[in-house]
Amino acid sequence: MAETEARAAASEPKTALKNEKVGEVVSTKMQKTIVVEVSRRVPHPLYKRIIGKRKKFYAHDEEGTAKLGDVVRIVECRPLSKLKRWRLMDVVRRAPQVGVAPKDLDVKV
Repeated sequence: MAETEARAAASEPKTALKNEKVGEVVSTKMQKTIVVEVSRRVPHPLYKRIIGKRKKFYAHDEEGTAKLGDVVRIVECRPLSKLKRWRLMDVVRRAPQVGVAPKDLDVKV
């Protein structure tokens, strides 16, 4: 019985758990690349006060689905360029898109 379970477990392809992060898109100015800022709150090593730390990650966005201000989930992947080591997994929350009518800008159309 244990032998068959061991064989079944060995035959299944083992996929490593990839590191995931959730952050806000701060730039979409490159083609197929977004910049995601991940914020976390950690205690200061000496003073134990809670401080905010931020780090930016370059992520691959093949379809260009993420927009500025969206909250997205990124996942680790192989190196895609000098700085890109992350891939866009999904958009968690869309940013509100504000539209401005030409009459509000005092522009003749």
